[in-house]
Amino acid sequence: MSTPARRRLIRDFKKLQQDPPSGISGAPCDNDIMKWSAVIFGPDDTAWEGGTFKLTMHFTEDYPNKPPVVKFVCRLFHPNVYADGGICLDILQNNWSPIYDIAAVLTSIQSLLCDPNPNSPANSEAARLFQENPREYHKRVQATVEASWT
Repeated sequence: MSTPARRRLIRDFKKLQQDPPSGISGAPCDNDIMKWSAVIFGPDDTAWEGGTFKLTMHFTEDYPNKPPVVKFVCRLFHPNVYADGGICLDILQNNWSPIYDIAAVLTSIQSLLCDPNPNSPANSEAARLFQENPREYHKRVQATVEASWT
């Protein structure tokens, strides 16, 4: 069954394969275009360097008019990531626009890793450390990066 959401997801997938942004990848799971697995690699020269962070993306038939539900599969110590892996990012909530495609979503999440918004915390401890004790925050991020290897 071809619906507007499914056609758009196929277009997004083709674009992602033909012109993949640096440090991200994603693909549908088990021949279900509505469920994706994605990976974000920690950007070089940041505390997140060397990390391999897996995510799930779930789309509804309302896509691209409604954002996907995106969650980290691995545990992440980050001001804008909830304990369940949910991500507090404006474009996944109230600032969503149909112009965003999967590459834009994943690139925005990759950018959020290095540039968190401690004023909108999903993890208050991470937000506090990010602002008050950057060295301890960096140490906890390093533990997250190392845990991502297993």
